[in-house]
Amino acid sequence: MAAPVNPVTVGRIIGVHGVRGWVKVQSSTQPETNILEYRPWWICRKGEWRSLQVDHHRWVNKGLLCHLKGLDDRDEAKLICQQDIAVEKSCLAALDEGEHYWHELQGLAVLCHWQGRAVSLGRVADLLATGANDVLVVTGSKDSLDQRERLIPYVDHVIVNVDLENSLIEVDWDPDF
Repeated sequence: MAAPVNPVTVGRIIGVHGVRGWVKVQSSTQPETNILEYRPWWICRKGEWRSLQVDHHRWVNKGLLCHLKGLDDRDEAKLICQQDIAVEKSCLAALDEGEHYWHELQGLAVLCHWQGRAVSLGRVADLLATGANDVLVVTGSKDSLDQRERLIPYVDHVIVNVDLENSLIEVDWDPDF
């Protein structure tokens, strides 16, 4: 099977469990169980893509355990630990107008309008789920107002416009905050 054309990270293999090749999986999907809906999983190890099929899984107090088809040995399973799990972008569900996947927002430039001019606050480095709302983690760059890291809530009255085509998010946010 060929490598994925547009891989999107949906989780990570974080450790082994037992002696029969089971692995601990950290899902970055919402809800967490959605990671099991995507097939196949892909990992890239030493520059080479490998397709993985989940043949058994179970949820435990500490998270998700998976057994991968053809992986029946703890030592083999260790070789794929600390690897991101990717899926083909086309596997992701279509979103409603105005909704975006986190991976689409990461790396976008963030601008605010301040004192009558457009000011760069930096780029989206990460996103956080706080329960109440998601939060953009924006890090300053050499081209931004300053080098500060800002946490900007991803809510309607703050996010003015998301322009994926131009890699830009416009916000209504005081840069001193």
